[in-house]
Amino acid sequence: MGESPRRKARETVLQALYACEINDDDPDDIIDGLLDETSLSQKNADFARNYFNLVINNKDWADKIISGLAKNWDIKRIAELDRIILRMAMVEMKFMPDIPEKVVLNEAIELAKKYSTGESPSFINGILDNFLKNLENL
Repeated sequence: MGESPRRKARETVLQALYACEINDDDPDDIIDGLLDETSLSQKNADFARNYFNLVINNKDWADKIISGLAKNWDIKRIAELDRIILRMAMVEMKFMPDIPEKVVLNEAIELAKKYSTGESPSFINGILDNFLKNLENL
């Protein structure tokens, strides 16, 4: 079975956010360039673009939450990709309530398995589980 279009959209968002972290190109140019290279439908490309912009606009909020939940961890010590995946999942859970939390959690873990370290899936699962317990208060 191939990848779902939504997973491909999330992977594109992850790639675009990572590109934003490592260079100074305009974020709109980055996401547009990556979306041009995908075979996503217009609906899924729009989902990816909106999702990307939500994460960009709520990065400081998400980093503050991550710092609070990752006890004894300086946010700068958390792997770059793990931080991006955590930001994505937190923003999706908080600002895209039509997507079930279990789906968001599963997608974040799958992104971590594919793109980050061996320890990343359990680290991300732990942080997001803690986040979900406190979501109503955030």
